[in-house]
Order: sequence, then C-alpha cells, then structure tokens
Amino acid sequence: MELNVTSPRPSSLCPSVPGLQMSCIRGTDLFGYIGIEAVLDQMRCKTMKAGFEFNIMVVGQSGLGKSTLVNTLFKSKVSRKSCAPDYEEKISKTVKLHSVSHLIEEKGVKMKLTVIDTPGFGDQINNDNCWEPIVKYVNEQYEKYLREELHINRKRRIPDTRVHCCIYFIPATGHRLRPIDVEFMKRLGKIVSIVPVIAKADTLTIEERQEFKERIRQDLAANGIHVYPQREYDEDPEERILNNRIRENIPFAVVGTDKEHQVNGNKVLGRKTKWGIIEVENVAHCEFANLRDLLIRSHLQDLKDVTHNIHYETYRVRRLNESNLNFSELGLSAVPLENGTADKCESDSHL
Repeated sequence: MELNVTSPRPSSLCPSVPGLQMSCIRGTDLFGYIGIEAVLDQMRCKTMKAGFEFNIMVVGQSGLGKSTLVNTLFKSKVSRKSCAPDYEEKISKTVKLHSVSHLIEEKGVKMKLTVIDTPGFGDQINNDNCWEPIVKYVNEQYEKYLREELHINRKRRIPDTRVHCCIYFIPATGHRLRPIDVEFMKRLGKIVSIVPVIAKADTLTIEERQEFKERIRQDLAANGIHVYPQREYDEDPEERILNNRIRENIPFAVVGTDKEHQVNGNKVLGRKTKWGIIEVENVAHCEFANLRDLLIRSHLQDLKDVTHNIHYETYRVRRLNESNLNFSELGLSAVPLENGTADKCESDSHL
C-alpha cells in the first residue's frame, strides 16, 4: 500500500520498516493540525493526573449556617459536623479550628478539598482578640510551606495547606457591620483572600437586603478592609469587567440547605416556609449561585494564584528579611550545604 506523503523527505522520526504498512504517519498527518493550543491539552492531562488542592476557611459566629453552606456549595457532606455523627454544637470558651479533608473526583479530575471550620465567636462572653487563633493558623500554613521550600532536598511537589479563601459570615441584622466584624476582617484581609457573605439572607426583604449590602460596602471602604477580588489584582480589561460585576454584588446574600423539595415537578435545593420554598440556586431568591460560580467556576485558580503570588510572597519576603532569621530557627540544617560546598572545593583543587 502506497502512502500519500506531502513532504518529499521522509521523517527521521518515522523510519521505514520492510513489511510494515501504515505503522505510523509522517509529517503533518501525525496529529493533523499542530497548534500552540496543544499545550493546553498537555497541561490539562498533567493536572488531571496530579490533581490539586483547594483549602477554604469559614469564619463567623455560631448559628449562621457555615457548615450547611459549605455542604451546599460542594453538594457533599464536607463539614466537620457531617464527619462526626455524634457531634453536638457547643459554645466553646476559645476559638478552636477544625480541619477536615476530602478527596473529590469528577470526570477524571481529582481535588483535595480541605475545609477549616471555626466555632462561633460572636456569642462568647469575652471576644477580645478572638481573631488571633485564626490569624495564627493562616500564618502557620505559610511558615510550613516556607520551610518545605527552603529544604536542600525539597519535595518535587510541596503539600499545600495554605488557606486559599476565607468565607466570612455576616449576620443578617440589617444594620451595619459590628465592631468585631470590622476588627476581624481588618486583620484577615491582610493575609488571606476574604469573601464576605450575608448569612441566612432570607430573613431580610429584598429592599432590606440591598440597603444592608450598601451599608456593608460603605463600612468596608471606610475601614480600609480589602475583600476579594481586589481591584489592584485585575490583570486585563476583560477581567476587570468581570470582577467589577462581582464587586457590585459583594457581600453575597446567601441561603444554604442540603434538603431537596419538589417545585413544578423538579427537585430543587431549598428551604420550606409557610409561604413557599426558597430556592437556593435561584438567583431571584438569593445569591448563592453567584458565590458558587466565584469559588468554583470562574475564580478558583485565581484564588490559589493570589494566595501564592501575593499573600504568601508577602509573608516569605518579611520572614527572610527579618534580621534574626537563620536556618536553625526554621528547623533546617546547613550541614548538607556545607558538605556539598566542601566536596566541590576539594574536587576543584584536584583539578
């Protein structure tokens, strides 16, 4: 059988073998059209094989539905309550963080989702400096990543436990931000990407909700609180247009539930009330769908990039610039480096 080859020269990658017919195709027929977009397929294949990590923190007082909302976001039982059947909600004297990891696989893509849950703080008798354990936890993850980076023989892929996003729950009071919310977000906004949400927004009317959202935006601006996505991180006009639409809706007024109800013959996630069913995924009822699109559909990778390139980089530069920083403080040993250097010098002397 004779091959119809467009190139007069046979490809060196495809030598002719006697008796072998159609064993390979030469020239442009190998893959058809060859374009630079083939890189995207390579990146996709590598990502699917390796999987990726996404770490999300939920912060707010008790009773705002933090665990329920996370379960609704990922349509799975991923909160710490769900992992402990005998778990009972108790008001703790101190803020203790609970981290739960889950492996989620969808259409061949693997994601290790870690949810860092924080018990409520607004209902405690003494709320002074209640943000310190959370700020400490975020910085500890940066420190852990930095230590791994500075190892002489570091891992090819460093485990990423850094917090990529913090969902901050604001109670639907209809007034303004509470002083504790202002202090909390002031500190967190400097080290992690914050996405504020109005919890249990179905307790407000549409008019009350819009007025409350506007007052919150005013309080955020007046107190210099930076929430995600920040304007200074917009990379191009197209991204700026998208992020402007998101910023106009922040804080998202959300409702969370893991219960399904029949509406017009279809099953929908919603909360049943005396006057009807509040559909969680219906944008006419609440902004849960907008929050989910931000976290999963459009900005998940950007949240990871901002964490690495902005927040972690700021922490790394500060730590390395500290005058008292040394290898022993980081728990690293300079001996392997010294030995390696000595061996090299000895080799050079022989030469």
